[in-house]
Amino acid sequence: MTGVLKAGETFLMHGGAGGTGTMAIQIAKACGARVVTTVGGPEQAARVRDLGADLAIDHRNEDFAEHGPYDVILDVIGGHYLQRNVRSLALEGRRVVIGLQNGLEGELNLAEFLFKRASVHGTTLRSRPTGQKAAIVAEVQDHVWPLIENGSVQVVIDTPRWRTCCGSGHVATTHPTDYRAPRSRRCPMRPSPRLTGRSPTRPQVASHPP
Repeated sequence: MTGVLKAGETFLMHGGAGGTGTMAIQIAKACGARVVTTVGGPEQAARVRDLGADLAIDHRNEDFAEHGPYDVILDVIGGHYLQRNVRSLALEGRRVVIGLQNGLEGELNLAEFLFKRASVHGTTLRSRPTGQKAAIVAEVQDHVWPLIENGSVQVVIDTPRWRTCCGSGHVATTHPTDYRAPRSRRCPMRPSPRLTGRSPTRPQVASHPP
């Protein structure tokens, strides 16, 4: 919605082996984009290629800017990546910042920024008003959920997280594909679709999304 990624464009995802990256790679590929991502080693590189990445760049040994230009960059790093991100953007390229793992500040060559007619967008979800969150949920339902239903996009679970629930002493796993109720309200005695083999229920758009 923010980066307006189109088919045939080149998309760069920083940290492709993470939770955001594994989803973004698949969605960008399903949109018809060429997908490039940075990773932290050969094992992660193999993982993201399995998800559809066309190129995996080990950030410890290579400079991602040398593999540009990129039409859209999804940045969870921030900090000193700012200048290299702008330098590697294509004409009218878009950088979308959703994380600041490397810090809050970075230097920027404004001349290069202007000549490329580039744009930098900062966005977050938690602080948005309810109406905007509902609109995002609707966009996900219309454009992303069908990709999950037909298998083009899969939820990647690396390590299950365990938690107690309902104060009953029972222990339940969190299942990202279980959308029938908010996790905080689910009782562990009610089986998840992942355990029963049933397909998860399609989420309903509400005025107060989770």
